[in-house]
Amino acid sequence: MSNIATALKAEITRLSRRELKNATDGIKKASVQHWSEIASLKRRLASIETHLRQLDKMASRAVPVSAEPGPQSGIRYSAKGFQAQRQRLELTGPEVGFLLNVSPQTIYNWESGKTRPGAAQLPAIVALRKLSKRNAQAVLSQHRR
Repeated sequence: MSNIATALKAEITRLSRRELKNATDGIKKASVQHWSEIASLKRRLASIETHLRQLDKMASRAVPVSAEPGPQSGIRYSAKGFQAQRQRLELTGPEVGFLLNVSPQTIYNWESGKTRPGAAQLPAIVALRKLSKRNAQAVLSQHRR
């Protein structure tokens, strides 16, 4: 009789282990998938933080909006001169717009004489005049990264 009891006990143990394994396989697979997703999100977060640091560096190196806080009565502006400056630097309208923190359409309106830059943009235009081709390209190449 003890052989039947031992065999029955062994069979019950085997069946219960199989049922437990079937019940926990789904949980194990889900757990592995969650850990994989967490690792992927951590990698994405690290790359976004790196990109954000690069943008902060680039923004700190961009042409300052207010180069000189003093009176701006001595600043002259002409549409023809502004266009010549852009061509001297070999920049497109959108690139100059990025450097001055305005839209490309604004640049084209300034160059065509439809509008004039406001008092807030004049110091940045003065700073743009002092910028060399190499420095302008360096700032823009950092932006493209």
